[in-house]
Amino acid sequence: MDKNKTIEMIGISKSFGSVQANRDVFLDVYEGEVHAILGENGAGKSTLMNMLSGIYKPDDGTIRLYGEPVKLSSPKDAIQRGIGMIYQHFNLVDVLTATENILIGQPSRFFLRTKTQAGRIRELSDRYGLDIDPDKRVSDMSVGEKQTLEILKVLYRGARILIMDEPTAVLTPQEIRKLFRIIRNMKQQGCSVIIITHKLNEVMEISDRVTVLRKGASVGTVHTADVDIPNLIEMMVGKKIDLAIVKPEVDRGLQQSLLRLDEVTVRDAEGKRAVSDVSFDLWKYEILGVAGVANSGQKELCEAIAGLIRPERGRIFFEGENLVGKTPRDIIQRGIRMGFIPEDRLGMGLVGSMDIVSNIILKDYQNQPGIFIQKEACTEKAIKIVEALDIQTPSIYTPVQQLSGGNIQKVLLGREIDSAPKVLITAYAVRGLDIGASFKIYDMLNEQKKKGVGVLFVGEDLDVLMDLCDRILVLCHGEVTGIVDPANVTKEEIGLLMTGRKKESEVSAQ
Repeated sequence: MDKNKTIEMIGISKSFGSVQANRDVFLDVYEGEVHAILGENGAGKSTLMNMLSGIYKPDDGTIRLYGEPVKLSSPKDAIQRGIGMIYQHFNLVDVLTATENILIGQPSRFFLRTKTQAGRIRELSDRYGLDIDPDKRVSDMSVGEKQTLEILKVLYRGARILIMDEPTAVLTPQEIRKLFRIIRNMKQQGCSVIIITHKLNEVMEISDRVTVLRKGASVGTVHTADVDIPNLIEMMVGKKIDLAIVKPEVDRGLQQSLLRLDEVTVRDAEGKRAVSDVSFDLWKYEILGVAGVANSGQKELCEAIAGLIRPERGRIFFEGENLVGKTPRDIIQRGIRMGFIPEDRLGMGLVGSMDIVSNIILKDYQNQPGIFIQKEACTEKAIKIVEALDIQTPSIYTPVQQLSGGNIQKVLLGREIDSAPKVLITAYAVRGLDIGASFKIYDMLNEQKKKGVGVLFVGEDLDVLMDLCDRILVLCHGEVTGIVDPANVTKEEIGLLMTGRKKESEVSAQ
């Protein structure tokens, strides 16, 4: 490559106590390059980038910028040297405008609206194709606009090297295309862009080269044009994996409504309306997907069905019985078997200080006969779940908070499926899981479907939703904008529904 190297990370190692997150990692990035970092969860991607952005210091190794060795002791050091990191969760002040967010933290510039500063922001916006209203409040922005503002903010501070952590995780297809145009503009202007992502199709589309990490070490760096997705997966996991999601076909005559929502309205913890007049049926032998940009009411919808919050109005029928007003314990005591995998794993799903066996007892004890808990049965279940899902844990008696995020998710999913539910509600069931584990989860959900379970699958990857689900319910600002058959729509059409734009030609499968 004829261009100059902007970054060299040579023999980088980093440990946290007895856990070695990175081991002798090598990475080089050139100007005018989009460089993807791939690896399973726990492979050390975020730790490596956190050292480059000044959050962590490497235990061993050297970091060079433009050929010169540097020590990055803080994020301030990194930004002063032209490195900016854009996190998946944005660091913006909702009540401030775009311009105020850009200027905040700048010496003697906060809230000052001089012509020089306004001109600088316009010049950067024009150069990189960043379409943002400088006077718009963050609270009024879409997710895509917020991400554009984050990019503009780090560019204003002089960044020429940008690190983006899962940049497309919560974007619609239309917003992803816009982001990719911005990234290509940055590349043409000589910026170096590093992307951490799990979406391999996007890696193939946008990146020039890919560095793969496995178990904290660098496996290698390849030109994207010289590899395909199966090659990258084999580099990541060390073996070939079949990536086909096979959607089992069922006899429609066997289907009947398990769960029915009738004009359900729910308010969130702040009293704001999160779900408005939502109505739909979930059938036996069906996986019903739920799509929507972040904070479109997915969380409140799941919690209302599970009895964790009471709807303001509307009815929720499970096998003909109205669940509104019943607590989760009421639901269990009536023999209504409903598995629920919440978005907040440790906050709601599991008790972090308890081990795997004890977390299973929490689910089972109300159904056990007598006054004494039969711990042996729960121990056997724990062993079965750990083996079936390949949960990486020192012991079934290890507190779950000591496990990785992906393994915590496996414990929760395994416990809920083991309870033999008739309805299984899953909120981001594979978030935090590597590719192999994710496809195992998809297979498990399909097995539940074949048994007649109704699965409500809240997801963020439209490719997965379209391949796995029989129908997809689309939410926008808490309202249903469509229920579609994935065989008859495109990702772009679902993206339009996610932004609230309905089409007369919309294919409804209600």
